[in-house]
Amino acid sequence: MSGFSDLLDRLPFDTRGLRKLPVPGISGSCLLELDLARGIGETSPTSPVEALRERHTPTLHAVVEGLRDATGDDKVLGLIVHAYAPALAPAHAEEVRAAVEGFSDSGKPVVAWAETYGEMTNGVAGYLVATAADEIWLQPSGYLQINGAAVQAVFLREALDKIDVEPQFDKRREYKSAVETFTQRDISEPNREMLTSLTESALEVLLTGIARGRGLDVDDVRAVLDEGALTPVRAGELRLVDRIGYRDEAYTALRTRVGAEPDVELRYVERYDLGFSAVEAVRGRGRKTVAIVQANGAIHLGRSGNAPLGGRSIGSDSLGAALRQVADDDKIGAVVLRVDSPGGSAVASDAIRREILRLREEKPVVASMGTVAGSGGYFISMPATEIVADGTTLTGSIGVYAGKFVTQGGLDRLGIHRTQIERGRYAGMLSDQRPFTEDEWALLSRMLDEIYADFTTKAAEDRGMPVEQLEPLARGRVWTGAQAADLGLVDHVGGMRAAIDRACALADLDPETTPTRISPKLGVLDRFLPADNSDAVTRTTTGLGGAAVRGTVTAALGEGVPLLDQALAALGARGAGVLTMTPTRWT
Repeated sequence: MSGFSDLLDRLPFDTRGLRKLPVPGISGSCLLELDLARGIGETSPTSPVEALRERHTPTLHAVVEGLRDATGDDKVLGLIVHAYAPALAPAHAEEVRAAVEGFSDSGKPVVAWAETYGEMTNGVAGYLVATAADEIWLQPSGYLQINGAAVQAVFLREALDKIDVEPQFDKRREYKSAVETFTQRDISEPNREMLTSLTESALEVLLTGIARGRGLDVDDVRAVLDEGALTPVRAGELRLVDRIGYRDEAYTALRTRVGAEPDVELRYVERYDLGFSAVEAVRGRGRKTVAIVQANGAIHLGRSGNAPLGGRSIGSDSLGAALRQVADDDKIGAVVLRVDSPGGSAVASDAIRREILRLREEKPVVASMGTVAGSGGYFISMPATEIVADGTTLTGSIGVYAGKFVTQGGLDRLGIHRTQIERGRYAGMLSDQRPFTEDEWALLSRMLDEIYADFTTKAAEDRGMPVEQLEPLARGRVWTGAQAADLGLVDHVGGMRAAIDRACALADLDPETTPTRISPKLGVLDRFLPADNSDAVTRTTTGLGGAAVRGTVTAALGEGVPLLDQALAALGARGAGVLTMTPTRWT
């Protein structure tokens, strides 16, 4: 069930009472709408403020399950997709495309339209979704811009030198390039090799999807990259667009095609509901369910947090409690762990891994990787029974870094002087007043060796391969989901729905009748009252200096956010073993 059920899912408190109310359904036939311009959310809001701010943004789960439900509903006549998607991540585009394709395979018509597929920007993500439609429309004044894929590496060392800030970091191993933003003046050869490989792999995934959708050869689609912005006429000549027209013309054409009246009801996919169907009303009653546990943001010790400025983090205490809760729930037959994380604390990641291993003893666990599941994000995914990743997911990055910034030089220029009294050989090791001593460098190096050995050993154990086979795939290197599948780092290429299907198969459940639910669900007071015990699933909202904000800026690594946020993330991580990945963003 989507629609009203999804609306209840988005509320940040326990809605069991509301679910007993009658559900407003569709009184007659309707056409569904999917508006990619509104964005796609990875997770449901976790606070009242988020629920208000994101009320117009559908979740990926709602879109995927809504389209799946609609395939068997005779009231739904067809689907129209607004495929202008300037902010759609390639991995989300893959998942939405698969859902649209599944709807189209049911025999119902699908029309995709856009004012433009890119306006001086890369329109490949939105156009990829559009290729699942049986008819693609483009506004006469628009363009089709399939520019390819590009990544950018930024280096701050020269800027840091100008303000007398010295970055002191060490890493394991040569591909662990997150620290290069601060330590290098130019790209290293291992980083160049890795980013080139990522770009080529991601582009191949996207071009293959477009070619399959349009019935073209991949090489023919690749040739389009060198043409730049295509006019509607040129796009039509290349069989990339079917019709040229405006929104009203596309809607009229679809209504005519299905024999619908001009005033036929329109309904957003995420607002669609199967209404008062008696069969659907009892679907899942007494049946096992698949629980979807969300792990979104940077990983740290303690409770998960919602920062005042937005964003989420993964606290090992909160996620561990959630995993224990679903393990003890007899109504849950299998679990999908949805991971969208660039990593974080090594110790917190290991604590979460332990909880997943314990959960596996009770029921199957399938890790579903979103846009990114690298380093610590891979660490918490690898113990799952199976791993499913999108083709353009950024994953791997099996490695570690740690260090600090020495800021005293810049403070001296401002006339700020500090005196620190130390007792203990390593008491001042993490101080930003002075560089590491030779002994401190040796200690840091030893710790990084130990953390890296622990990571690779456990990854090899979880993936069922010798350490000697896994280690060359580690070394801090990031892979796309497609590459990771070929290397044995993940099991299947696919999205959340594919992960749900695999969970059902492993638990001997029928994927057509087994309901899914986001778990756990918090009561409204759970967010404001202290936890009763360590098994309570709560989140924290902290002030600007709190762990939730530090988790938020740490989560920025890999998301292409402002450089200041990346610097704060590194500062907040100093002295700890950090499993996070290089800042990477597709453009």
